[in-house]
Amino acid sequence: MDGQLVSQATKDELKIRIAQWVKEGKKAPHLAAILVGHNGASETYVGSKVRTCEEIGYVSTLIRLEDTISEERLLQTIRDLNNDDAVDGILVQLPLPKSISEQKVIDTIDASKDVDGFHSLNMGRMVQGLPGFVPATPHGIMLLLEYYKIDTRGMNAVVIGRSNIVGRPMSILLSGATNPGNCTVTICHSHTRNIKAICREADLIVAALGKPLFLTEDMVKEGAIVIDVGISRVPDASKKRGYAIRGDVDFENVAPKCSYITPVPGGVGPMTIAALMRNTFRAAEAKQSRKA
Repeated sequence: MDGQLVSQATKDELKIRIAQWVKEGKKAPHLAAILVGHNGASETYVGSKVRTCEEIGYVSTLIRLEDTISEERLLQTIRDLNNDDAVDGILVQLPLPKSISEQKVIDTIDASKDVDGFHSLNMGRMVQGLPGFVPATPHGIMLLLEYYKIDTRGMNAVVIGRSNIVGRPMSILLSGATNPGNCTVTICHSHTRNIKAICREADLIVAALGKPLFLTEDMVKEGAIVIDVGISRVPDASKKRGYAIRGDVDFENVAPKCSYITPVPGGVGPMTIAALMRNTFRAAEAKQSRKA
């Protein structure tokens, strides 16, 4: 499954909708991103989000803060954005310094502007099947399955990893009464017994545990669908930069057994940004309807 292709199709659709939106005299959606510190991966992710905003016609604001910032100062920055009517969506790039509570930061964001979908209110609404913002990576995976018209009804799905960012929400979405969805879902983690046997029974596997090349050929049955969420830097002397990018799946050996599989890079990553852009447009639409 080509995440670059599907992401571009999603962005192209949004670009057309935004052009019409602005033509009607409405304000272009505005996404504000907060970046704390100088983490290389975070810089890359935020930079990609800002460039995507420019590509499809959004307004973007990047607020850079030093990693010495106090928790209260960061929270006040978020409150200021909450109160700024010009801003439709807010995201705080994770991870944050250990001195700052990530959950407190997430829950300080106005739920109506929480386009990353991590706020407790949005997570709760997702669990109940109510409208709200879905975390961007799981949302992107669902968009990918939808684009390829994969009928997941009745599938045995295994989600490897139980984070609040990917694993847990992914399990909820796949088990929901939707399509994609309607799966029987098993969550596996570090304490799961017989994980290989469980994975071998799966029609659909979502690997999201952050361990490069964890999912091997002997854990996957013929014809399975495999979604690789992991992205890690693995030392590789043959590469000019000294490392290679690898996912949680041993792609080279697993791919021949799969009916569908996502590559790393170029799979889930681009879809995460596409989903974030969709959430931001939905936030702008909801604000517009409240004003009407």
